[in-house]
Amino acid sequence: AVVSTQSTGEQRHQKLHKDYRVNPFKKMHVLASKPNSNVEDDTQEDVAAPVFDDQYINIFKKAREVPTEKYEYPQTESQAYGWFTTPLIDSDRSDIRLHHPRTMSEVTKYMDAAWRLKEQSENMQ
Repeated sequence: AVVSTQSTGEQRHQKLHKDYRVNPFKKMHVLASKPNSNVEDDTQEDVAAPVFDDQYINIFKKAREVPTEKYEYPQTESQAYGWFTTPLIDSDRSDIRLHHPRTMSEVTKYMDAAWRLKEQSENMQ
């Protein structure tokens, strides 16, 4: 009795699919023609031209899009980082609060010369 109620419940929620398509979300590998064949694929007359399904092509193109083109907002928390790439304010190089150029002091100049000398002596050996 338990098995029959379980199987009827499972059958009630199952859906029989009769329309089979290639999964557009899975990458397809294109294979080359036979290496020893003298006949080109384009010149074969007995092969009918492939019929492309517009719905499949649209799904395929949609699957290959970058997430920022697919969706308006990030779908996961990981996508939230770097989603909006436009800067919040314009960069002004004359503003010292936001722009910190690299400066050389006496200590950094000395260490730079010491490292260069060390690298030269290691390369000579």
